[in-house]
Amino acid sequence: MLNSIKIGNFKAFAEPQSIPIRPLTLIYGANSSGKSSILHSLILARHAQDTGNLDIHRTNIGGEAVDLGGFRQYVHRRDVSRKVVWSMELDTGAFSDLLGDLPSLKNNISVSFSVGIALDDRDHPLPNALPEIHSYEIFVDKQSLLRMSRRSNGNLKLDRLNHEHQAFREILNNVARYSATGALSQSDFEVLGDVVSETVPYFIASAEKFLPENLESSDLFILTLEPPHIVIKDRFRLGEGIASQMKPQVYVAVKNLLSEIAKMIHQELSRLKYLGPLRSYPPRSLAFSHHHDPNWFSGGGYAWDVVRSDSKVRSLVNEWLSAPNRLQTPYELVVRELIGIDELNKPLLEGLEQVELDEEPLYDDYSSDSPTGAIPVIKDVELEATKLCDHIRSSDIDKLSELVLIDRRSNTIVSHRDIGIGVSQVLPVLVGAYAAQDQIIAIEQPEIHLHPALQADLGDVFIQSALGERKNRFLIETHSEHLLLRVMRRMRQTHDEELPDGFPKISPKDVCVLFVQPIGASSAIRHMELDDEGQLLDAWPGGFFEDGFRERFA
Repeated sequence: MLNSIKIGNFKAFAEPQSIPIRPLTLIYGANSSGKSSILHSLILARHAQDTGNLDIHRTNIGGEAVDLGGFRQYVHRRDVSRKVVWSMELDTGAFSDLLGDLPSLKNNISVSFSVGIALDDRDHPLPNALPEIHSYEIFVDKQSLLRMSRRSNGNLKLDRLNHEHQAFREILNNVARYSATGALSQSDFEVLGDVVSETVPYFIASAEKFLPENLESSDLFILTLEPPHIVIKDRFRLGEGIASQMKPQVYVAVKNLLSEIAKMIHQELSRLKYLGPLRSYPPRSLAFSHHHDPNWFSGGGYAWDVVRSDSKVRSLVNEWLSAPNRLQTPYELVVRELIGIDELNKPLLEGLEQVELDEEPLYDDYSSDSPTGAIPVIKDVELEATKLCDHIRSSDIDKLSELVLIDRRSNTIVSHRDIGIGVSQVLPVLVGAYAAQDQIIAIEQPEIHLHPALQADLGDVFIQSALGERKNRFLIETHSEHLLLRVMRRMRQTHDEELPDGFPKISPKDVCVLFVQPIGASSAIRHMELDDEGQLLDAWPGGFFEDGFRERFA
């Protein structure tokens, strides 16, 4: 699990800034202070992971809302002699069996890397130089475990391996247990320093991908792979002693560590979803709108398809739209099926043949007491009509699902284009919260076009999505005081044991409030601490949120 990130020399930030990733991380600050840069750094890492490209302009998940402009634009102050620094702290619960049971790795692991452009002796970029990973470092319990850096040939080579770190010794011993040597003794570890000094120059990682995932083979390390375990060839046991036997074991230990961490980083970045500040406003007829443009996800266009196809999500959205203490709209999202009239002949005839008929007596005139015959009649018109409709729906004719709104006051079908822009802007936010499961969801300005009371209600949506059964994590860039006030209120009610039924408990460990503040030519992130009762322990920097008070009493 991703616990925090740190960014430096990226866009508005010069000195490295720490950003906790809590179930709810709320990011405030003035316009152009650098709030969005926090989200953009995650999007950059995600795109680099997906494509291997670090000279990023448009990103896959950012659509038109995120244009980083390439390295020369996103490096701080456009100074290409700087290196962008990015790190992430990981919860190691996702490690596989290769490393998952080692005591030292049950604590936090941090991965840090720097991105830069190759420079000449005058700190000018070399011709056609592209940004690359210049350094890569792994920390366990805040102690450096290994560090790699880029060489002139483009490869990442191991600079330092902390063989005295308890975590590395556990990884190495875990490898040895499945080899011909068996578990290592204390006396075996006494030669480890010499083994590491001899082998470090031969550790080379491929530079083709975003982060190192594997080591290139070397004649120094001869081994046989029999997944999932490593078996060292017997000749090492019978040869030159424990030092020779440990060389391939050290290689495998480093290889396992790089592979497992790369896999975990990939898993975490793949969980990232992004919703930009301006959501899509789909055409009037959604049934014929199947074009997935670059903003399909970042602009929320996908949300309309989710609501159309997922009845559970649609029900939750309808509940939010019509709740007495929320929008109180008379509208309900429903799905109706469109069928071409020329497609109806066959199922209609089939259905009519199954209609249940009764016989009604026929008289020659009204004065006659004796019927002269009988005529067929439909026994139950409403029942047969329902059965006929069900038969047409279940037939294999082509149908289009159309998402519409019903105005319950007049039972009239309306389009989202008929009811104002607010619903269209909040719907992707609601779908992101209701449909996602165990995702990292970054949202810019979820409150746009919403009444203040509804902005507060979004706080409940995020709390329930993050701390309820969906277990999502939110990074929310916002200007909404009302959203924060609702979160603070639920914290106070949790402390006082007065939470309404159905609301999950929320405490300071679940919430992080950040304030981004320009300081000179850079920006800094200030952590605004909350106590158990949901009260801010520090005043807002620069009087943020005090404008209403000044307007009333100035």
